[in-house]
Order: sequence, then C-alpha cells, then structure tokens
Amino acid sequence: MFSSVAIVTDSTAYLPKATLAQHGIISVPLTVVLDGRAYEDGTEESAQRLAEALQHRQPVTTSRPNPATFAEAYRAAAEAGADGIVSLHLSSEISGTYDAALLAAKEAPVPVRVVDSGMIAMALGFSVLAAAEVAAVGGGLEEAVSAARKRAEGTGAYFYVDTLEYLRRGGRIGAAQALLGSALAVKPLLELSGGRIEPLEKVRTAGRAIARLEELAVAHAGSGPVDVAVHHLAAAERAEQLADRLAQRLPAMVELHVSEVGAVLGAHTGPGLLGTVVSPR
Repeated sequence: MFSSVAIVTDSTAYLPKATLAQHGIISVPLTVVLDGRAYEDGTEESAQRLAEALQHRQPVTTSRPNPATFAEAYRAAAEAGADGIVSLHLSSEISGTYDAALLAAKEAPVPVRVVDSGMIAMALGFSVLAAAEVAAVGGGLEEAVSAARKRAEGTGAYFYVDTLEYLRRGGRIGAAQALLGSALAVKPLLELSGGRIEPLEKVRTAGRAIARLEELAVAHAGSGPVDVAVHHLAAAERAEQLADRLAQRLPAMVELHVSEVGAVLGAHTGPGLLGTVVSPR
C-alpha cells in the first residue's frame, strides 16, 4: 500500500524488486537499444544482450523514459491513494530522465516534486530509500524531499573501469577527457561529483586501483552507521572480494548491497566496472 506520499524513481537506482515492493516504490525503466531493438533496463535479458553487444563491438545506445511513461506512473500512484508524489531520478548531467519527469509532473493529478538527485546506481537508491522511510511514517512531500537530498549530499560514489573507451563513446566523462591520452597506460579511478563522472586518480595497475577504491570507501564511511553498495559489470568475483573486505573494515555498516549494474549504466562503462557507494546515515 502507498502512504499519502508515494515515491517514484527510475531503473538506474538498481533497487532490488523485493525492496521496491516492500516500500511501495514505483520504478520507471530506462531503455537500452541493441541492434535496433529496445530492451528495458534492469532485466536479465537486457544485461545478457548488452554483454553480447559489447563483446562484438556492436552499437549500443540508451534512452530516457518518455513523459507519457512517467505520467502513467503518477496516475497509478494517485489512484492507489497518494495525495502527493516525490519523483527521484539520476543526475540530469548524465540523462534526460529528470526533464521527462518534469514534463509529466505538470499534468499529474496530484502534486509531484521532481528531484534531480545528482546521483546514479545505489547512490540514487539510498536517497530513494531515505524518502520512502519518511513517507512510511506519514511525512509530507517536503520532508521526504529533504531526507532524500540530505542523504545524497552525504553519499560518495567511486568507480574503477578497465578502460575509458565506453564512457568516451557515450560522452559521459566530462573532464575525464583529459585522461584519454594516457588511458592505455593507467587504470583510472573516477568519482561522481557535481552530478558528473569526473577523474579522481590515475593508478598504474588494476590491483592497486581496486585497493585504492577500498581505501576511498573506508575513508568516506567514517566511524558512524553507514550503508554501502558494491556494483560491478562482469566482475562478480572482484565485487564479492571487495564487499567482504569492506564488511571487515566497517563494523558500523548497516546495509551492504552487492549487485551487477543494469544495461543503461553498463553500456557507458563497459565490462570490468567496479564501484563503491558509501552513504552515511
């Protein structure tokens, strides 16, 4: 059941289906287009097709949901009893999803607050959960928005990629263009900053890069209660190892999520992605 404030997000939050159901969160899927066919982000089929396309260097494009899809989600929430909606989405610097939600919100049957989280993956997901927790205890629109923004502001997201080529192709690396000239000689570490994926450090080997990723996560976590996510693409063993080390080093950790990213994010990072999201409570 919905509380009086419903929460809507998009598939790049990578929240498990059980978690969405538990909190009554509506997730609107982005799409990935492979060989002229569109697949919904977050499905097993889209992930499998993406891996095949990247392996064979086939063209891959992604697209935002159209406003009509958001409009339907808002209508469904209102019909289920919501008298207000918080719609939280991935960074507008990365996708036009936020803009599509804004357009749909103008015609929604109940007030909708559309929020650009400046985040992606579980950096977005933890903000969504913060809003849902407020809504569950009867908090209003502004309280839920405030909780989501506060959580996003304190969250750090760090990424290791085997190559910057996929980010370059998708135009998603911003200032990281400066790293391209030496991309073959270094292993880049990136961070989510100002809603964009930005260069953080250059490390000589994959092993050192992953060790540094661990140190960055521990430093950001501090000593208080914290939620952590480890994301990967076609690097499950590395992800599990990193998650195990973080669990040992962060005794105040409350939640730990380990998941493979969906096709939309994966299309822009390529296989080998390893990321940590650290969200103090």
